[in-house]
Amino acid sequence: MFRKIIFWSHLFSGVSAGLVILMMSVTGVLLTYERQILAWTEKSHYLPADQITQKKSLEQLHFIARTEHNEISPTAIVVLNNPGAPITFSAGRRGGFSLNPVTGKEMPVANETLEAFFSTITGIHRWFNLSGESRDTARAITGASNLAFLFLVLSGTYLWLPKIWSWSAIRIRLLFRNTAGNTRARDFNWHHVMGIWSAIPLAIVVATASVFYYPWANSLVYRIYGEEVPRRGAPATPTSNALTESIGSLPASEVIYLSLDEVFHSSVAYLESAGENWRQISLSLPEENSTTVAVAIDQGNGGQPQRRHNMIINRVSGEVVQWQPFSSQSPGRQTRSIVRFLHTGEVLGIWGQTIAGLVSLASVFMVWTGLALAWRRLITPLLRKEFGM
Repeated sequence: MFRKIIFWSHLFSGVSAGLVILMMSVTGVLLTYERQILAWTEKSHYLPADQITQKKSLEQLHFIARTEHNEISPTAIVVLNNPGAPITFSAGRRGGFSLNPVTGKEMPVANETLEAFFSTITGIHRWFNLSGESRDTARAITGASNLAFLFLVLSGTYLWLPKIWSWSAIRIRLLFRNTAGNTRARDFNWHHVMGIWSAIPLAIVVATASVFYYPWANSLVYRIYGEEVPRRGAPATPTSNALTESIGSLPASEVIYLSLDEVFHSSVAYLESAGENWRQISLSLPEENSTTVAVAIDQGNGGQPQRRHNMIINRVSGEVVQWQPFSSQSPGRQTRSIVRFLHTGEVLGIWGQTIAGLVSLASVFMVWTGLALAWRRLITPLLRKEFGM
């Protein structure tokens, strides 16, 4: 009886959310290597070695940014560990501009067509690419469909177990077999084989998406560790008393601050002394009389939070007064950061992305074969009864 309840719940959940799940799966496949594709196109804009002569300082580039791009107020300078890469002045998550490190002129860094394509696919994946109030409705639908998908994965794993344990029964569900001429047998075989082989990674991909849709899922990540959910806008780094003590009681007008280049070289020197590498360093642009500069270091591919670290540099002495590796964060913050990129597999690098892409592709076939099996079970008998088919 219990198995029958699970079966019918599985079937109706699949029929109800099947098309939305199919959409999310197809777009998930298309987004698999988005980061690598965009990075590859960006590198095509980098300066070749023979054009890299005398590079401008960060201070000079900052002056150009303030005078020639004053319509944008950047909050950080992003430096990549590549001599031909542009210097980017970021403003928010996606705003900003990039300057040629030699000439100081604005420098294209991406293929606009590709960026627009991936932006559209991402919008479809999350909320059917709708806007305004319709987006909230679309998010509710995709969120509910995602939960239905998680139930389908878990219930499908249970239903995969044969009623009678024998190698012949397991083999039908575990291995692809020749089903030439029998589409029903083929769909049954593909549905079960792809379902069981992708069950664990697919459950992770689907479950981690829940934190994007539901506050309770996001809160649960922190509650597991007994932590409070961080408030939006709360300062991530406390102020150190050592910063004030290092300057003493000097009037602000008498304090000599380090240049952006000196701060940058201080951060690089600290990493090198610790035997650490870096792919990207981001300097937060300080307030005029600020005594510190926040520096973010990324040692991974951009989607590996466990390889992102922070430091606070004294803007007067150049000393690193706070080193904040990823491991210094609370367990809840660490887990929440990792969950974001477990969904895409990026936290595990190229292999994780490949696995996420493959299980998304498998889910495309599972939805298709599942709907085909449901059609034969639910609709075909009605057609036969009604029209004598």
